[in-house]
Amino acid sequence: MFVRSYLKSVKQRIEEPRKFIQVILGPRQVGKTTMVTQLLPHLSIPNIMESADAVSATNSAWLAQVWESARLRLKASEATEFLLVIDEIQKIDNWSEVVKQQWDKDTRENINIKVIILGSSRLLLQKGFTESLAGRFETIYLGHWSYKEMLEAFGWSIEQYVYFGGYPGSAILIGDEERWKNYIKDSLIETSISKDILMLTRVDKPALLKRLFELGCMYSGQILSYTKILGQLQDAGNATTLANYLRLLSDCGLLGGLDKYAGDIIRKRGSSPKFQVYNNALVTAQNNDTFEKAIINPRRWGRVVESSVGTHLINHAISERYQLYYWRDGGNEVDYILEKGDNVIGLEVKSGMKAENAGMGVFAERFHPKKVLLVGTGGIPCEEFLKINPKELF
Repeated sequence: MFVRSYLKSVKQRIEEPRKFIQVILGPRQVGKTTMVTQLLPHLSIPNIMESADAVSATNSAWLAQVWESARLRLKASEATEFLLVIDEIQKIDNWSEVVKQQWDKDTRENINIKVIILGSSRLLLQKGFTESLAGRFETIYLGHWSYKEMLEAFGWSIEQYVYFGGYPGSAILIGDEERWKNYIKDSLIETSISKDILMLTRVDKPALLKRLFELGCMYSGQILSYTKILGQLQDAGNATTLANYLRLLSDCGLLGGLDKYAGDIIRKRGSSPKFQVYNNALVTAQNNDTFEKAIINPRRWGRVVESSVGTHLINHAISERYQLYYWRDGGNEVDYILEKGDNVIGLEVKSGMKAENAGMGVFAERFHPKKVLLVGTGGIPCEEFLKINPKELF
């Protein structure tokens, strides 16, 4: 079974003396639960793993009961330490207060219970931790699978990765594309929106959120103003509502909106978003094209390739903690801008049919980035770029 590189980091942290709650965040179906399941047999300490997935949201007492069970097991085992793993914890109302109460009790009474918490809603988890558990946790973010991982695990070609994206659970279905598309739409998209957003967050216009997601996938890799978006949506709404819904979709690892780079934080936030999916499967599963048709359509394929580079950058932006933007001024445009500290990198994606772009030269003259890169035709081959961790560019 394929093991993601994150497992080594989690194992090291659990083997250290008890200090922090370990929080594993990430979208659905990226292998968070699988990774912890792989980890447990390699640990020498006794452990228990529980999931809140089927527990009533109002049953916060369940958390306290699970914790007490861990204490009893620690005592019965006569071990010096114990590991408690709780999956999908964000489903429980007021979970962060209960975790704080139980963690602090163990700290006061010198009970050596280490804790791993897993969840698929970054927004809800981070809100709970910053409000109640400041100073008591550290995070590991598991993003969507990269091309390098899909290559090593399933032997995929670059074309397969660009089109089918990075959901490992769907890999066995790509031979039957209609079945694959139904799996992505029903088991991943619908479940993520329903369980991670609509059930856990107040959304006054769920139909508007779903339509925004569909539109964002259709225009992944493209810039679209909120005014134009509203013009294509039948449900009434406003730019603020759309921006909030886009943030919810981003926090669940579905669809992000990149701000315009301007060297000025106020102007960045006031810009039209550039839509960017976190996984290309979200684009192609909702399209009527097939893999065979898409790959021979230069214009269509060029957009899918650019989107796949964007997925690579936006997933690593969270785990590697750099900012990701686009830049445009009049007819001049740069596809992606990476910023970490004082270091700025301009990155242009060029497919075979893409016209020459003077934007990179204008951007370099105006902002003096650390480096400018071309991915695709005439530059770094897309296949090679998607194997690189973008932090190495800095």
